[in-house]
Amino acid sequence: MSHPRAFNPVFARQGTTIFTVMSALATEHKAVNLGQGFPDLDGPESIRAAAAKVLMDGPNQYPPMPGLPELRRELSAHAKKFYGLDYDWGDEVLVTSGGTEALTAAILGLAGPGDEVVLIEPAYDSYRPIAEAAGAIVKTITLAPPHFRLTDAMLTAAITPRTRVLMINSPLNPIGRVFDIEEMNAIARALRESNAYAICDEVYEHLTYDGRPHIPLATLPGMRERVVRVGSAGKIFSLTGWKVGWLTGPRDMISVIAKAHQFLTFTTPPSLQLGVAHGLTHEMASVMALTARLQGNRNILAAGLSEIGFEILPSEGTYFLTAGIAGLTNEKDRAFCERLVREAGVALIPISEFFSGPGRPDTYVRFAFCKQRPVIEDALARLKAYFKHG
Repeated sequence: MSHPRAFNPVFARQGTTIFTVMSALATEHKAVNLGQGFPDLDGPESIRAAAAKVLMDGPNQYPPMPGLPELRRELSAHAKKFYGLDYDWGDEVLVTSGGTEALTAAILGLAGPGDEVVLIEPAYDSYRPIAEAAGAIVKTITLAPPHFRLTDAMLTAAITPRTRVLMINSPLNPIGRVFDIEEMNAIARALRESNAYAICDEVYEHLTYDGRPHIPLATLPGMRERVVRVGSAGKIFSLTGWKVGWLTGPRDMISVIAKAHQFLTFTTPPSLQLGVAHGLTHEMASVMALTARLQGNRNILAAGLSEIGFEILPSEGTYFLTAGIAGLTNEKDRAFCERLVREAGVALIPISEFFSGPGRPDTYVRFAFCKQRPVIEDALARLKAYFKHG
């Protein structure tokens, strides 16, 4: 007698991601892809050259599980230089195979069956399945357009004595919000009155615009011992395919997270680690230049979309700009995106995909501006022509 296979329901029920769907449609229709958020230019040549040299000269065997000392020292120095945070490179810095692996190890290390994990939506799509696979109960705080602000009342309603982890993503993918000091203080107050820790996804830490500061939660009073911070070389240096990430935090939290990390990827290629260490030492000026270039892209995109009739929401950081479509169509955001990729030749992402449950906003779309300027101009020209004759 045969029995039906029982797969892990968390992953068995996962559908095809919206990024895969829209990118496939973009390829099929030869569309300009402003959907998926990855740069179309590689990062600094000196970083790639440093990694290539190590690849040829060695070492190419297993590096230490927490990461090479050269990179951990630079990550400790980076946190000190930019935020005044002191982390001991020996046991408070952990190198991972990308930001998503860092998030996975952190959630698995800090939350278990029956614990509550609180997400702030719109949320990066990996948080929920990782938490649910760990057996945690996911609760959500829903931010509302057009301002997407976080309040004390929202936090108080969501956090209970069973809350183990609060996920914070600032600058916030997908909508480009950067939580200000008032919002960060609200988070700190809520954590001080709870049993919870925070996992702070700060992979866009250097991509904030108009002089707006990135404020790590760990810098606020009483928060250093309650917070682990996630970073990513992919986002800092436009090397997303390298998948080099890290965590910094108090040694007791990093210790348990490292035990999860050792059973996920265990370690990360030494050549890439040393390339990133070179970048942190020698290429931070190029990071600041990238921020300025992307701010210029954002401004051009926002002006062009506004002329067409999109409602432009503030893009304070990340690769992304959010725009309302209610003035252009009666469609929901996903149908609108599917029509535009087929008929206008421009691929976008519907914001509703980053929310769960009823009441999700469905009249907003996301544009990625981490592209070369001619690509953005091409997309705008296509959209202007389409809506002029549509």
